[in-house]
Amino acid sequence: MDYAPVGKPSPVVKPGEFAFAAAHLDHGHINGQCNGLCEAGGVLKWIYDPNPKKVSSMAKRYPNAKKARSLDEILDDPEVKLVASAAVTSERGPLGCRVMEAGKDYFTDKAPFTTLEQLDQARAVVARTGRKYMVYYGERLHNESAMFATDLVQQGAIGRVIQVIGLGPHRLSAKSRPAWFFERKKYGGILCDIGSHQFEQYLTYSGATDATIAHSAIANYGTPDYPELEDFGEASLIGNNGTSNYVRVDWFTPDGLGTWGDGRTTILGTKGFIELRKYIDIGRERTGDHVYIVDGKGEQHLRVAGKVGFRYFGQLILDCLNRTENAMTQAHAFKAAELCLRAQAQARRLA
Repeated sequence: MDYAPVGKPSPVVKPGEFAFAAAHLDHGHINGQCNGLCEAGGVLKWIYDPNPKKVSSMAKRYPNAKKARSLDEILDDPEVKLVASAAVTSERGPLGCRVMEAGKDYFTDKAPFTTLEQLDQARAVVARTGRKYMVYYGERLHNESAMFATDLVQQGAIGRVIQVIGLGPHRLSAKSRPAWFFERKKYGGILCDIGSHQFEQYLTYSGATDATIAHSAIANYGTPDYPELEDFGEASLIGNNGTSNYVRVDWFTPDGLGTWGDGRTTILGTKGFIELRKYIDIGRERTGDHVYIVDGKGEQHLRVAGKVGFRYFGQLILDCLNRTENAMTQAHAFKAAELCLRAQAQARRLA
């Protein structure tokens, strides 16, 4: 919930060349979003939220940022090129459309939408305005092992990718969560929410540009006090390039684990496979960013923390300035969102 990696500053612009704002601070991921942009040379000029306590809390991290009196004050500032946000999930789509209509690019926490109608609206606004609707799929973009694997796959290290398995367990910590987190219409469902990370990774690693949802299911197995919460979800996909994907997400990380979730990804290729132990190597090390590779030459265990960095944020800044698509294409960001929404919509309830 408060995942906010800190990397090495790698500015891609001079001071003052890229001003951005942070607005609607309902999820702690906003700190990771802003960290990444600032490390890439962006300057956080404004902070806004209807709740002044949230603004004051964030201002302690970024004392040079101004406190906006309204979102309009941000949208009226011609220096602001992008608005980063981590609003209540169901409000992210409409907020993004408002930002883009005002001539700014938008960078939202995942999941970017809770309904297909919101996605359709955002697609229409992007087409009309030419602005960007980018998404913080942090389990790949803000994870060095995942970005290292992105390069390995693109370099052909394991041959043609044929399957991706993504596991995204999280610790619930229910008492620290806001009330909206447990309201189905506001958070969108588990496959829409934390599942969105997994669908984005599948598209990236497999090279698929679309997929069919072969199976999806949801359940509330262990949290009867929160009847609208789904604490388990799974899905199987078949890509338009013949690849397959299995996703499992849940809120069952036990208290004995040394971090918030044992997130893992396995990428199977025709010449080998890669396993990512992103946040911990259980029973061995409490560090993250472990990459295991097996190919025709043997077995490797690589510790890549501090060696890869988080290039997405610099690429995003340059994309906004140059109107390019090197960080992530708009089609990719929207397709990952579409798949998680479709999987959620057709999910069979198990319990």
